Amino acid sequence: MPSRRQLLRYALGLSAAAVALVPPAALYRAQYVHAKRFREVDPGRFYRSGQMTAAGFRETIERYNIKTVVNLQHEEPDPLLPEHWLGKGKVNESELCKQFGVSYKLLKPDILPPGNTTDMKPPVIDEWVKLLDDEKSYPILLHCKAGLHRTGRLTAIYRMEFHRWSAGEALREARANGYGFVASSEGDDFVVQFIQNYKPRWKAEGGK
Repeated sequence: MPSRRQLLRYALGLSAAAVALVPPAALYRAQYVHAKRFREVDPGRFYRSGQMTAAGFRETIERYNIKTVVNLQHEEPDPLLPEHWLGKGKVNESELCKQFGVSYKLLKPDILPPGNTTDMKPPVIDEWVKLLDDEKSYPILLHCKAGLHRTGRLTAIYRMEFHRWSAGEALREARANGYGFVASSEGDDFVVQFIQNYKPRWKAEGGK
């Protein structure tokens, strides 16, 4: 049985390890939530992320001169943002945008067409493309909760429509940004309807 001295040394060792490890972990978490999966898609025009803190949004809006923030969370149409990662919600996202003169939009990419038939285009695609066609919208920041799936699908539409990427190229980027190989497959109705079935206008017009 360990002596009291051995137990004390063991406890002191655990305390020292906690002191050494917890601050870096906390710092990483704070930085992660501050700018939740922020990515530069098209410099000066289009950026993507997850749900940031209020401080993170302010920094991003100012640094990248954001003109339009698009929220994809139908479950949180106007999130109450904490100032920092451990704080409580203090300001609604729409109010924060108003303070900066930024247009705030809510789109709902988790709402599939009636019957969830995979051969029908989700209505939100037309809303999204209409927004992208408006030059006054740019630069745009697009985000959902995690910045992975909903954001990834509409980013794919942007790539295929404006950069003339193939569906395969758009899917590879979505996976590289955390979408996941299992989720981004033909077993996912959202992927089929949003990415695999999408026909960019330039193809309909005979472009190559």
